[in-house]
Amino acid sequence: MPEKPSESNGKVHRKVGLVYDETMCKHDTPDGEAHPERPDRIRVIWDNLQLAGVTQRCVVLGGTKAEDAHLQLVHTKDHVNLVKSSTNKKDYQSDRVASLVNSIYLNGSTSEAAYLAAGSVVEVAEKVAKGELDSGFAIVRPPGHHAEADEAMGFCFFNNVAVAASYLLDERPDLGVKKILVVDWDVHHGNGTQKMFWEDPRVLVFSVHRHEDGGFYPGGDDGSYNMVGEGPGEGFNINVPWEQGRCGDADYLAAWDHILIPVAKEFNPDIILLSAGFDAAIGDPLGGCRVTPYGYSVMLKKLMEFAQGKIVMALEGGYNLDSIAKSSLACVQVLLEDNPIQGSSEAIPFMSTWRVIQAVRKRLCAYWPSLADELPSKLTNQKTPTPIVLTSNSNSEAKDNAHELLDQMSKLNIENHQGDTKVSRSWRSDLSKVDVWYASFGSNMWKPRFLCYIQGGQVEGMTKPCVGSMDKSPPKGITWGTYPNRLFFGRESTNVWGKGGVAFTNPLTNPNDQTHMCLYRITLEQFNDVLFQENGLNVDFASPIFGLTALQLVEKNGSTPLEAALAPWYGNVVCLGREGDVPILTMTCTLSVIEKFASGEVPLSPPAKAYANTLIRGLVEGGIFSEEEAEAYIDNAASKPLYINGASRF
Repeated sequence: MPEKPSESNGKVHRKVGLVYDETMCKHDTPDGEAHPERPDRIRVIWDNLQLAGVTQRCVVLGGTKAEDAHLQLVHTKDHVNLVKSSTNKKDYQSDRVASLVNSIYLNGSTSEAAYLAAGSVVEVAEKVAKGELDSGFAIVRPPGHHAEADEAMGFCFFNNVAVAASYLLDERPDLGVKKILVVDWDVHHGNGTQKMFWEDPRVLVFSVHRHEDGGFYPGGDDGSYNMVGEGPGEGFNINVPWEQGRCGDADYLAAWDHILIPVAKEFNPDIILLSAGFDAAIGDPLGGCRVTPYGYSVMLKKLMEFAQGKIVMALEGGYNLDSIAKSSLACVQVLLEDNPIQGSSEAIPFMSTWRVIQAVRKRLCAYWPSLADELPSKLTNQKTPTPIVLTSNSNSEAKDNAHELLDQMSKLNIENHQGDTKVSRSWRSDLSKVDVWYASFGSNMWKPRFLCYIQGGQVEGMTKPCVGSMDKSPPKGITWGTYPNRLFFGRESTNVWGKGGVAFTNPLTNPNDQTHMCLYRITLEQFNDVLFQENGLNVDFASPIFGLTALQLVEKNGSTPLEAALAPWYGNVVCLGREGDVPILTMTCTLSVIEKFASGEVPLSPPAKAYANTLIRGLVEGGIFSEEEAEAYIDNAASKPLYINGASRF
């Protein structure tokens, strides 16, 4: 039996439903590998709600399995049957295109969890529509808004919110729900939801998401503000596509105040279904935005003014456990109409935010008269300069979970999808026209080792091969140089060389230091692929880790730190000067990591024999040293104290 909401001082709280079912935690990676969409996502939310004492004030419901007939309101019969039979992973994969495994995983409990997630959202939506609940939050996984009619993608199998919306409209007309507002504040565009209601004027789909001209997952043009629906549904699809990451409370609230709220007043929905992804939250490793729990609570509070507060939240993304727990609690407290929300919105939006908002209003004003007026310049001139963004898939504040998420972050790119392929080719085409000198001070000084990063393969001593660059053309030139940057060896082990340190240099110069580097003339596209591989990532990202803007910045400033979660090992690109008219770039760790090496927080360690031999071969075959001199050079770098700001570490 569900728990009953409590009473205090004779006042009955709003009837807020909460769905939580531990069974959905059984959906996990079959091999136990770390993955951002993991069971703890819903556990931490539930635990935090219990700790705060709000579950006792809500109507707590267990999970409810969806019926096939309800799933088939938005999904094909073949897709429903496919997910149903997915307990046999091998059979499932043999029936699907290979691209699926880039963004989903399966185990013996996947089907059950997917059925529970969809069915639970339907159950809560029905109870809210009936009036048995005032609002509700379905704490479910796997998420749903990427799932399309006949395809699972982006961690999603069934489109939970779309199933619930179609159920209310098509199966329960007796409940009087004729107009549904779907709000999707997940940082990724809800491509599946958009397609399912593309021609349906009964459902107004509003999505605010990081887009970057199609360069952010799920890629392509679907998330553009020009995608407004077709036929009778024309004008009932609204996309607010951010041009970059780091958007925060002020940016989202500006989109609410100047797009969503005016349109919602005109549309006047009977119920609101909220695709509540918390991956735009500050610290999320995949989102790269900065929305706070306060920001989420204010956005939700503004929506409470519509449909008599009949709001159904369904969990979508969100991969920083602390952020999703706190943000979820803040939202449930809004649903309960607790005390005024604590926080501040004194920050102002980015320049790009106003640019996007004005473009959306102009595109949609033909359908929504409330968007027709131009925003006053006094308002839009109050703006924060748009940040320089060096990457598209991460946030530098995500430190705790960075290592375990790296592989899955790279897999978020569905390379076999047409839209994503266009994006990938676009940045690669631009960067393939720009040459740089890549200066290597480590194992890449030996040309056969470096060619592994370009052409694929492995050399003696490596435990696994490299995939190589997308462009496997050999270097256009090779030369050597000596630079006043301290060479040292750190970390305890690597996946490629086993135990022992690997080479780093101090980004800061010192005339007493001399490091020999082999320079390869390659394209900026290839340099990015080397960066990807040096940091343990795949090379199929939809956007570069180091683009043209970053190149200009590093030539001006001397070094440019990259996003920490995306480049945890070699997260700093340093410009060493120019050879002719071509910039010389190397990659090493950031100054903050240098300080950790100096303090002992990150260990210094001599290189393994196989790794050291590779460096020695490079120096010898390059004509820099004899073998004995090369050995002494490596031994000296490995044993010399590392001095940083007066401190040393042996």
